[in-house]
Amino acid sequence: MTLLDLWLSRSLPMVLLLQSLVLMALCFPSASMCPKGCLCQRDPHLHGLNVSCSQSRLKEIPPSLPSDTVLLRLDHNQIGAVPDQAFHGLRLLRELNLSYNAVETLGEGAFSGIEGTLQVLDLSHNRITSVHKDAFARLKARVIVDDNPWHCDCALQQAIGGMAHNHEAAARVLCRSSEIRDQEGQPFLAVDTDLCNLAKRTTDYAMLVTMFGWFAMVISYVVYYVRQNQEDARRHLEYLKSLPSKPKKPDEVDDIST
Repeated sequence: MTLLDLWLSRSLPMVLLLQSLVLMALCFPSASMCPKGCLCQRDPHLHGLNVSCSQSRLKEIPPSLPSDTVLLRLDHNQIGAVPDQAFHGLRLLRELNLSYNAVETLGEGAFSGIEGTLQVLDLSHNRITSVHKDAFARLKARVIVDDNPWHCDCALQQAIGGMAHNHEAAARVLCRSSEIRDQEGQPFLAVDTDLCNLAKRTTDYAMLVTMFGWFAMVISYVVYYVRQNQEDARRHLEYLKSLPSKPKKPDEVDDIST
């Protein structure tokens, strides 16, 4: 056996071990990259990570999600809010599942940074009643929003109208409450009224009623003030009449007799 053969026989196991470690590092992200309670798996077909945090008793969105996350499952948790820019660093994110949580409202920047890549957004089975009018404005994803206690108002009408797949999403929205009383429990698409103009008319009517109320108060005060002054003047006059007349002096009586 030559020296070369001897060197190769000793070095080959080390080379194979290094190759195995490199493959493991590529295929399985380190524990420090994967949030606590989540499972992170690399899918070569997705060119990124499949991060599953389902049923992990999470009360908030993990702050340290891997930047190459492609699929993110946060369903069946206790997440109560989606902060603005919560997913800002996930520029490869295609699918986001937030179903079966306790989200109540969505702000303008809830999905900031993932508008261009996100394809599916599942918000079903939450407690969402209201959203910012621009919450879905730049999203191109198919949004699933059914099974939420929606309050059908101007902001929701604007938010649904600004979605790329607004008809499909709106068809699944039921009005738990509404600006129009008769629409409670009805599908959102059944609301054929411009709720924004309705809100404006309601505001204008309230302002008109308020102005009329102030005007009535001013008139009432003026009338009360005039009547009070008249009453005071009458009492003063009666008081003057009730005073005894001034008695004449003796000199004046003698002059009259003469």
